[in-house]
Amino acid sequence: MSDREIDQQLVERAQRGDKRAFELLVSKYQRKLGRLLSRFIRDAGEVEDVSQEAFIKAYRALPSFRGDSAFYTWLYRIGINTAKNYLVARGRRAPTSTAVDNADAEGYEDADLLRDVNTPEAELESKQMANVVNESMAALPEELRTAITLREIEGLSYDEIATIMNCPIGTVRSRIFRARETIAERLRPLLGTSKDKRW
Repeated sequence: MSDREIDQQLVERAQRGDKRAFELLVSKYQRKLGRLLSRFIRDAGEVEDVSQEAFIKAYRALPSFRGDSAFYTWLYRIGINTAKNYLVARGRRAPTSTAVDNADAEGYEDADLLRDVNTPEAELESKQMANVVNESMAALPEELRTAITLREIEGLSYDEIATIMNCPIGTVRSRIFRARETIAERLRPLLGTSKDKRW
């Protein structure tokens, strides 16, 4: 049985009033949703609050979930909208810089460029690149940042991202391409690459 089928069974049980089934979905996706939301909201306590609010909204909206998309795609969409509303309500936008660790670096296509190779120079270069990537992502317009985060950090498919962002798949591809190009442009001086080469 696939992950999506298991989720669908849990959703159906939860829709029939089985609270334990929804608790299983929460425990399965709590960390992933929190990691996604931390790209928009810096404070860990606020991330936890927004994540909890997203799960509450999902629970209340569960009767209307038809299974047209995977449960986590639906949940992520709720989470992103909840985070946006939270930031707007506080007169804020996503942070301009975020902390980075090696786990973040693993999500990028050329993660080898960001990994530590055990020399002080390589470690410094790695930290600089990771900071540039994170600062570049944080400075992206919201649509580009959301698309690249869902693709590179969360590993979602273009179809899933299109569903979450409620836009055509071509728009998703364009946003991800533009986000990658922006990040590549900021990395170019560190990598010493020419303008005709992305990385």
